Amino acid sequence: MDLEKFFDRVNHDILMARVARRVTDKRVLKLIRAYLEAGMMEGGVCQKTDEGTPQGGPLSPLLANILLDDLDKELTKRGLRFVRYADDCNIFVASRRAGERVMESVTRFVEGKLKLKVNRDKSAVDRPWNRKFLGFSFLSNKQATIRLAPKTISRFKEKIRELTSRTRSISMEERITRLNRYLMGWIGYFRIASAKSHCERFDQWIRRRLRMCLWKQWKRVRTRIRELRALGVPEWACYVMANSRRGAWEMSRNTNNALPTSYWEAKGLKSLLSRYLELC
Repeated sequence: MDLEKFFDRVNHDILMARVARRVTDKRVLKLIRAYLEAGMMEGGVCQKTDEGTPQGGPLSPLLANILLDDLDKELTKRGLRFVRYADDCNIFVASRRAGERVMESVTRFVEGKLKLKVNRDKSAVDRPWNRKFLGFSFLSNKQATIRLAPKTISRFKEKIRELTSRTRSISMEERITRLNRYLMGWIGYFRIASAKSHCERFDQWIRRRLRMCLWKQWKRVRTRIRELRALGVPEWACYVMANSRRGAWEMSRNTNNALPTSYWEAKGLKSLLSRYLELC
């Protein structure tokens, strides 16, 4: 179950009533109310906000949990198993029929009591391995093995393509630094998933994309000959490869032996697989 435009639709009065249950200091309540009604800049003009909490604000996630605490208690009271993070919630039941019944009753509770709107397009009754939660999904086995959701893999590849775009004129050192920053953060988050084979394939693919970028940087034939010679490629192979009419992506495969894994390790490129095995 997903809540539609959750941070934009939070009712201030309902939220403040929930906060007042826990906070008795009126100065704090007044400060939170001022935070909610501070408004937003749109086209250089400050627009008043009658509902919602500032997206990206440090207090918004906490206020979201305070408001949705009633939902957690309602699901607990019904004896349902669930997991929730902010406005994204998965409820686990034994059958499709039970799922449809729970979906209908919980939607009435959320929209009636909390005055929020359930996103029908993103919410569904389905098998756990057909859905995703915070970028994760499950394998269809009895061990409930955690896996990477397909959309997570697509987003990862899209980001890597952006960082290794051959049209971006940055040095290889800077490119590797940016890659490492993203890769280590990504694997730190998704380390709980069963992703060993993914990490191995990603490492190979990333190195090939870097070889493509490097070949693109060696624009001239004489530059390619000089660089390949320095890497220990036989003289005849240097001339054949340097004069090839094939594109950079195709040549990235042909330069695999000249630019092996050890070359990129020496350049400081981090390995997803190595980091994954360390964290596991």
